[in-house]
Amino acid sequence: MIDKTRKIALEILYKIDVENLYSNIVLDEELNKNKKSLNEKDIGLISQIVYGTTTWKLTLDEIIKKYSKIKLKKISKWILNILRMGIYQIIFLSKIPKSAAVNESVNLAKRYGHTASSNFVNAILRKVEKEDYLEFFNIKDEKERISKAYSMPSWIIEELSKQNTTKEIEEIAKNSNLKPKISIRINKLKTTKEELIENLKQENIEVKQGLLEDFLEVEKFKNIEKNKSYLEGLFTIQDEAAGLIPILLDPKPDELILDACSSPGGKTTYIAELMQNKGEIIACDIHEHRIKLVENTAKRLGIKIIKTKLQDATIYNEEYNQKFDKILLDVPCLGIGVLKRKPDIKWRRTKEDILKISQIQKDILNVCSKYLKPGGEIVYSTCSILDEENKNIIQKFLKENKNFEIKEINTCQNEFFDKYIKKGKYIQVYQNEKTDGFFICKLKKSI
Repeated sequence: MIDKTRKIALEILYKIDVENLYSNIVLDEELNKNKKSLNEKDIGLISQIVYGTTTWKLTLDEIIKKYSKIKLKKISKWILNILRMGIYQIIFLSKIPKSAAVNESVNLAKRYGHTASSNFVNAILRKVEKEDYLEFFNIKDEKERISKAYSMPSWIIEELSKQNTTKEIEEIAKNSNLKPKISIRINKLKTTKEELIENLKQENIEVKQGLLEDFLEVEKFKNIEKNKSYLEGLFTIQDEAAGLIPILLDPKPDELILDACSSPGGKTTYIAELMQNKGEIIACDIHEHRIKLVENTAKRLGIKIIKTKLQDATIYNEEYNQKFDKILLDVPCLGIGVLKRKPDIKWRRTKEDILKISQIQKDILNVCSKYLKPGGEIVYSTCSILDEENKNIIQKFLKENKNFEIKEINTCQNEFFDKYIKKGKYIQVYQNEKTDGFFICKLKKSI
């Protein structure tokens, strides 16, 4: 008999692989389709297998290559994904008996292949059972070792090597595979920290103070977006490195602020909360459906000062010339800082994408800088960690715009961020055990 949770996980992985779909989208669709027959434990295991197998795909494939006489591209996609998820369970899920991972994988191979397929799967997984994971990647070339041991594409390793030591690269690669922490931002327009903590504790949700004053770290929080406090707009789910960006913009009540790339609205709404819901924020995005995300988030949080606008941030709008006190440019990027939340990025992006995305980033900064009042400030940020998308963009902009200068940020709110931030003109937070990776730079316009 086939285990239904692994069957569903396999079908999700197959769809991601063959139809080139995003793991979170396929996972949500399949879980909704099967919600009547699944309990919380089932959903947890399916999610863990799907995200874990997607995250570790390169490493898993290297292990398959070692033991398979058949080349990967000639292995049936069903069997390849059965092998991947079987190896993932054996190596990374210590609570699952190795024998169970092997037996369930063999059962799946019988269903989605034939006798020879199940024998093939059984033979490989029995060998992996006895394998020492770290010994397997005892490779002399450091970049190759990091790539294969931590499932990081070699082109990302190469890009990181332009600005980081080997030790730093390994730390980044390792942290990119961690299970992300869940942090929530308290909506102080509607509640207090003490009230929210009490509400959550009554629901047996583990809560502790976050790194930033307005944030809490939560555990054992199931179905967050169906939670009563969430629906009432008492909090928002947000990574704390992302939360640092509006704080550094330092918005004040009654200011006029532009968020040029606002969707899905996490940073936009935090700006509004810091402004005490006084003033005005113009929140732009290029897609209608993404504008709706900002509007829905603002409505849930009880925020009235956000006005959304469908607009391409790379195209100049005369109406906005020297209009805004402050501007947030959280520009589109490769997303290398959020791999632990979005592992698909590793397999969808290529080195060639750097040139394309950096040109968009330059265009947005050049265009939107014209919207700033003299004496105003821009925060430029990305959830990426490559200099090509960050420091290099800023340096080129400053060479061409002598009326702008970097406003140095010498301190942050606590010791933790001090540990991860490279001090000086730029703030670079690398992904770590607590937060995602982000780049932040503050620019001031003199005239």
